[in-house]
Amino acid sequence: MTHFAPVDPDTTTGEAATLLAQVKKSMGKAPNMTKAMANSPTLLRSYLALSGAVAGGTLRPEVRERLAISTAQLNGCEYCLSAHTFVGGTVAKIDAGELDAARRAESSDSHVAALLALSATIAANAGDVDVTELDAARAAGVTDEEIGELVAHLALNTLTNYFNVLARVDNDWPVVAL
Repeated sequence: MTHFAPVDPDTTTGEAATLLAQVKKSMGKAPNMTKAMANSPTLLRSYLALSGAVAGGTLRPEVRERLAISTAQLNGCEYCLSAHTFVGGTVAKIDAGELDAARRAESSDSHVAALLALSATIAANAGDVDVTELDAARAAGVTDEEIGELVAHLALNTLTNYFNVLARVDNDWPVVAL
């Protein structure tokens, strides 16, 4: 059972209504996560701003989805694991093997594998990464721009993971068990 009552986009008013309308316009619906986040317009506004910012970055959608899957698995967030596995498969067209590999921060693509490994290392060590880890990523072609963007994705994914776990948001995606 959810710890946060979802805000009804059709009956709410004020900033929450405006933000949920923005979500519905961009996604076609307001997922349960955003309806729960709407209890705090500041949280929902922050999520939308960071999500929009990283969507315009250099990392391709299929990489972003893998990063989200890896972080959701690491943080124990079934909601995000389910959502990003669905989006990764249906929208980003990532094959099932690669979706599963992302849960272990792995990929058959060496560049993507390096990004996933670095992301997992950053998350596991609260950003305290040895230079050999950075050198290994750079040797696989990861740029400093991508590393910076990777940190932004970690922040976004950790935000949604922690909120969904805390709030116990009802999963409205095809469930992928942890």
